[in-house]
Amino acid sequence: MRQVPQPHPSRITPFAGSDVVVGVTPDQPEVVVLTAASLAQAQGGTLYCAYVDPARMVEHEFPDGTVRHSDLNPDLADEDQWRAREADLTAAIRALLAGSPVPWRFRYLAGRPDRALTHLARAVDAAVIVVGTRRPGASGRWHELLEGAVGTHLAHHQHRPVLVVPTAVVDWKTPLEWH
Repeated sequence: MRQVPQPHPSRITPFAGSDVVVGVTPDQPEVVVLTAASLAQAQGGTLYCAYVDPARMVEHEFPDGTVRHSDLNPDLADEDQWRAREADLTAAIRALLAGSPVPWRFRYLAGRPDRALTHLARAVDAAVIVVGTRRPGASGRWHELLEGAVGTHLAHHQHRPVLVVPTAVVDWKTPLEWH
């Protein structure tokens, strides 16, 4: 039986001076990136904003956290589509962080969000990974994977702390939706 490595104090990345990785999605509430930027500023590190495209697969992972990726279905490959998404996300982050003293970088990743964010965090030796909660009304398997379960998967499959930022407030009297 294979022994799963457990978190150990020797694996802690000190917060002071360390980077922060934040998972971003199109139309994500600004609070997720702004929270991660505030944390990166407090720590004195760089903010790595990462979008993970589940319709693409990783061909090669580089030591700086970037990846070479390709379309899952080469017959439907559309290079312009992912490049446009990358440009849109980068522009949105640039506008959101305009005037912020926090240095930041954008990474377009591919595959499973939890694995891709873990790879980036390892590559830059980030002290923490920040993700947003699933938005109310988002449904379907892709939304669950992209938004609902990422924080849980990260918390159970790698050793860095995970900060989950609420993206909507639910009244205490409102029953929770369990999917």
